Amino acid sequence: MFNRALIFAGGVLGARALKTLRPDDFRIGVDSGALFLLKAGYPPHLAIGDFDSVTAVEREAIRTAADEFRDCDPVAKDWTDSEMAVREALRRGFDRIMLWGAIGSRFDHSLANVHLLKQAHDAGAELIVADENNDIRLCADRIRIEAEDGFRYVSLLPLTPEVRGVTLEGFRYPLKNATLKLGWSLGVSNELERITGSIAVDEGLLLVIRSRD
Repeated sequence: MFNRALIFAGGVLGARALKTLRPDDFRIGVDSGALFLLKAGYPPHLAIGDFDSVTAVEREAIRTAADEFRDCDPVAKDWTDSEMAVREALRRGFDRIMLWGAIGSRFDHSLANVHLLKQAHDAGAELIVADENNDIRLCADRIRIEAEDGFRYVSLLPLTPEVRGVTLEGFRYPLKNATLKLGWSLGVSNELERITGSIAVDEGLLLVIRSRD
């Protein structure tokens, strides 16, 4: 019935996130992300989190509208709300997940959410962390990336100490069997020269960040 899980967290959400919704998506609303979905006319299939960013009235509206509602104590918990949602999507067997609203003013939360890419990778799933100006995914072998209006830049940053055998095709600044090291900025602000480009790595985990100003 559902082909992907789309998670709407409590960070910055906008029109780009809503444009990605399809009828066969399983919608997960996290805290105020559930309220965002509700107000946009897309009640969440699952609402999850501590709901400390909504009022009591809004919380009840979310509870009533969602197919499933799971709340937790805002202090006595091990995982962030976003991680709970990703774990739940993985538990339900989704191997394609998009996480919206996970990048915001709290850098610690934003970075932790980017690190969820590793958890999804270890579970054999593809996770994309996205907002209005970026989408971030993980490359462990080979991926293709498509150009999108306004999204000029593609940056490559190691998530592991080294990423070896990095080869790019379709980019302004090609690489062939290169090594990128954690702490280097060598892979920042490349650009696609074709409609699609390919990124391949032999060893390590590479963050692939597509961005616009």
